Amino acid sequence: MKLAASSILLTLCTFLSACTTTVQVGGAFQAGRRALIGGDDEEALRFFQSVAESNPNFVFTTGSSPRQSIWSYVGRTQYLTDQFPQARQSLERAISGDREENIARLYLGLTLIQLGDRQNGLKEIEIGLRGINDFLNNIARTQGFNIGQFWDPNRDIRNAIQYNLEMISRESFSSQQLTANIERIALQMERETDLARRQESREMRSRDRGRP
Repeated sequence: MKLAASSILLTLCTFLSACTTTVQVGGAFQAGRRALIGGDDEEALRFFQSVAESNPNFVFTTGSSPRQSIWSYVGRTQYLTDQFPQARQSLERAISGDREENIARLYLGLTLIQLGDRQNGLKEIEIGLRGINDFLNNIARTQGFNIGQFWDPNRDIRNAIQYNLEMISRESFSSQQLTANIERIALQMERETDLARRQESREMRSRDRGRP
């Protein structure tokens, strides 16, 4: 009996410890996202690195936004703090685990350009832009009566994507201009994840208040 009770207690302690760690990791990740969106790249990197150390397989997903591994976030904040060789390693790790890591591809492309590999950098950026465009079109088509209607409702992101794809195809741009445009698109996608979810929640509350 004592052995069984000890085994149950050990299992419970292990479970509670795992839950606590999960909560701490999730809190650190959300703090990192807030810092990233707020423009504090160094603080964001600190949080994302702590998450990666605790759970290198951590993936951010809401069910209605692009799946993004912690290495995508580590890599982009390394890029934003001018740590280009480290950013390349992290971003390549991100896309090796999930071919749909389109935002990671944008930053990998920008990183490669900074490291002098313009040809492969532009290739990664183009793949990332097309992937994001496909995601936005798909969610608008498949979830258009719920959260899909709140993702890029005015097509601002998709219009920017098309503009930059055309610019790349004509090779009529400066690296500085392209960098600013791609960084803006990536940040818009990060913000849109939260904006779409908040707008959907408001819509649902509004519908509930209108019911008899």
